[in-house]
Amino acid sequence: MTNADPHELQKFSDLAHRWWDPNAEFKPLHELNPVRLAWIDAHAHLAGKRVLDIGCGGGILSESMAGLGAQVKGIDLSTQALGVADLHSLESGVSVEYEEIAAEALAAREPGTYDAVTCMEMLEHVPDPSAIVAACATLVKPGGWVFFSTLNRNVKSYLFAVIGAEYIAQMLPKGTHDYARFIRPSELAGFVRAAGLHSHDIKGITYNPLSKHFGLSDDTSVNYLFACRRGA
Repeated sequence: MTNADPHELQKFSDLAHRWWDPNAEFKPLHELNPVRLAWIDAHAHLAGKRVLDIGCGGGILSESMAGLGAQVKGIDLSTQALGVADLHSLESGVSVEYEEIAAEALAAREPGTYDAVTCMEMLEHVPDPSAIVAACATLVKPGGWVFFSTLNRNVKSYLFAVIGAEYIAQMLPKGTHDYARFIRPSELAGFVRAAGLHSHDIKGITYNPLSKHFGLSDDTSVNYLFACRRGA
């Protein structure tokens, strides 16, 4: 069975046509993207690398990595989101290969293929995040990088990411996140170790409501980025 929640897929598919509107529901992704892109590039040096973006959605991160000179493939299980991604790639002239396929299925087909694998804002939306981590470990080349971003599970993250972002600030549509699926860094580190990856770096993502800018910090209590590598 596919490691996907039909309700979660439908939720993002219904919004797919608004993916590239910088003032619509995905505005936070547009604002966050330069921060996470710079962090990924600082580790993996994307130019000339073969990169896989798992759960690529409409292609915001995929296109930006291709713009830095990477050869990028984006995969997702939302037909609508991939349609938007393909169309935007044609309009922007930034070449990205997209495919509707599960990470686990691609891992069985293309093991050890990619210099870097990204899986951003996705683990908290699937039934079995450990299986996605394992697929990432299979897909990346020896010595390659794997990057995750997700949400910590604690009272503060519930107040900020659910109550604050969805209901008070209305930065995200209500129901975007299911708090029960948030993942503590220690849990993600366990998935990473079990998959044979080595933890390398973790950074928190902060948001300043006055400047409306995202940044990186050592505070991983809400959103966080996690970098790891496969042994050579």
